[in-house]
Amino acid sequence: MKTKILLILCLFASAAQAQFVSNNKRVADVYFQNKDYYAAAVYYRRALTPTTDSASFVVPFGFVEKIKEESPKKDEFEYCTYQLGEALRLYKNFGDAEKWYETARGFKSPKYILSSFWYGDCLRSNQRFKEAIAAFNEFLDKYPLKDNYVAKAKQEIASCQFALYELRYPRMYSFNRLKNNTNTKGSNYSPTIKGANLYFSSSRPIGGIGGKKEVLTGDEARVVRKETPYLNAVYVTTVNAFDRDVTVKKTTIAGKDKESAAPTFHPNGKVAYVTSWTTQGNKKIYQLNATPGAAKEWSDPIELGSQINVRGFNSMQPFVTTDGKYLIFSSDRPGGSGKFDLWYAQILIDGALGTAVNMGSTINTAEDDEAPYYNASTKRLLFSTNGRVGMGGLDFFESDGDFSDWSEPRNLGFPFNSSKDDLYFTPLRNDDSEGYISSDRESSCCLEIFIIKKKFLIIQGALFDCSNSKPLKDAVVTLADSVQQFKFTTDEMGKYTFRVNSNRQFKLTAEKDKYFSKTLNFSYAQMAQKDTLFSPELCLTPFEIDKPIVLKNVLYEFNQATLTEDSKVKMDYLYGIMVDNPTIEIELSAHTDSKGSEAYNLDLSERRAKSCVDYLVEKGISQTRMTSRGYGKTRPIAPNEFPNGKDNPEGRALNRRTEFKVTKK
Repeated sequence: MKTKILLILCLFASAAQAQFVSNNKRVADVYFQNKDYYAAAVYYRRALTPTTDSASFVVPFGFVEKIKEESPKKDEFEYCTYQLGEALRLYKNFGDAEKWYETARGFKSPKYILSSFWYGDCLRSNQRFKEAIAAFNEFLDKYPLKDNYVAKAKQEIASCQFALYELRYPRMYSFNRLKNNTNTKGSNYSPTIKGANLYFSSSRPIGGIGGKKEVLTGDEARVVRKETPYLNAVYVTTVNAFDRDVTVKKTTIAGKDKESAAPTFHPNGKVAYVTSWTTQGNKKIYQLNATPGAAKEWSDPIELGSQINVRGFNSMQPFVTTDGKYLIFSSDRPGGSGKFDLWYAQILIDGALGTAVNMGSTINTAEDDEAPYYNASTKRLLFSTNGRVGMGGLDFFESDGDFSDWSEPRNLGFPFNSSKDDLYFTPLRNDDSEGYISSDRESSCCLEIFIIKKKFLIIQGALFDCSNSKPLKDAVVTLADSVQQFKFTTDEMGKYTFRVNSNRQFKLTAEKDKYFSKTLNFSYAQMAQKDTLFSPELCLTPFEIDKPIVLKNVLYEFNQATLTEDSKVKMDYLYGIMVDNPTIEIELSAHTDSKGSEAYNLDLSERRAKSCVDYLVEKGISQTRMTSRGYGKTRPIAPNEFPNGKDNPEGRALNRRTEFKVTKK
């Protein structure tokens, strides 16, 4: 499980304990096999550089050549170097792990062929995205198998490219780490609110057990250390955790001799659920009942049945939906899409839980899908996954749905997500515009609690009829960027307003029946550094099927079919209509006055109409959407001569025209 709770070892105390072996490599292996990665890293480092400061994991200048010269055991040197990178990475110390993988990627032995992959993983975690892409490509070039690492490397490359774009165009959020004792030693995560209290999980030190000893066994050795004082438990403070001085208390939401984390509360306030586990056991979900007036606020935890907890598998991170109807949780139980999937069970009227149902392949991936949050009023699911293209690590995604159908999940982008792990959202407002999350983005190892708040951009304007300048009521205006869209119906004055939290390039499209649609594009430069953006007043042109519309001032060279340069600019008006209305088909026609023979005028008008169509085709409009036709002098719209027989120049000018009409919507 990628996001297992980080247990920070009180290492230097444990390192001093009696050992049954003296070889640093063997001790390191014991710690590694017992998932004490920080301790393992210290001893692998000692095995490599026994005379240097063992507290430092950074590769010193000239280290590799020096060690090669001094070490008679090349195999042991390569093994410890790679294992040190592994231990640091699993401890989430990507900054130091990167240096050791960089060394290991030069080893010839196929045992260390994954070094390039993990080197790229560390580079990505350290926001060195371009270098990470190169490392993953190097891995793909030399990796001989066609397994999951190949697919994962390709996904990582796509994620790095996504991250580069996100960093260039960040989403509109303010983001702040809580700077009080809510965040302290250990991991601090899974914030959730009940009334005026903020509950959260922490692996901060717990006193009173430091004298105990624990035996760790490995394949070839065993060591004795002090039992770690860093245990996961549920704590509580005030919701206003931005205060510099807050009181943090350990709660009674815990099982005897168990670690506990990630509580959730039913909206009725009478029931809580929590994840609990022992060192050797699987994670399970427990129920607690409120005990008003008793010495303890909550009853002892009661392990949920097999509909939630399946023997031999993990169930964790419970969340009760805001309407109290469902319990959602993450589990690696059979029947899922991958490692950890999201599941849900109906909460019945009597409080019993129904059979768990997998949330399906639209939500779940082949990797880990975790930490669900569902707002029943907005029908919005928020969860974290490392199985999709994102910033890296666990990213927040959102999906709209009602448990019977879900939209394709959307990445919430930077800075909501980082290149490390981001999970556990809990709202401060009903519309989810502000809340707490957990992230290790500013830490070398551990999750911390942050508060995140949406910032908004206002886009507004008005819509009119081009023919009479009257406001257009009930027109639909759509605002869309690369990942989302919003719709607004204009009011009596033709006005529209959007409140969005994206400053990406937007496309605004105005539509109304029997009018040509119109589209405006707002660039990032226009939208940056603004909180309100007024679009110019838009007017829509009305049309009817088969009713001609004159293209004014579209002229040709004398006695020719060639468009003048000025006329090409005028034709761009029609080009815009064709682009903004991609489904319409038109007939483009040309007309002449009465001078000349009928055959001559018919030929000239046909060539002129074709010249207009050819211009639009050159601009990119499909030929299949347009037909050209010349009518010669057969359809005058004004007299060519006055009643007394004198020439009428103004009338002839009106007759020498170019028109188009919509033949199909």
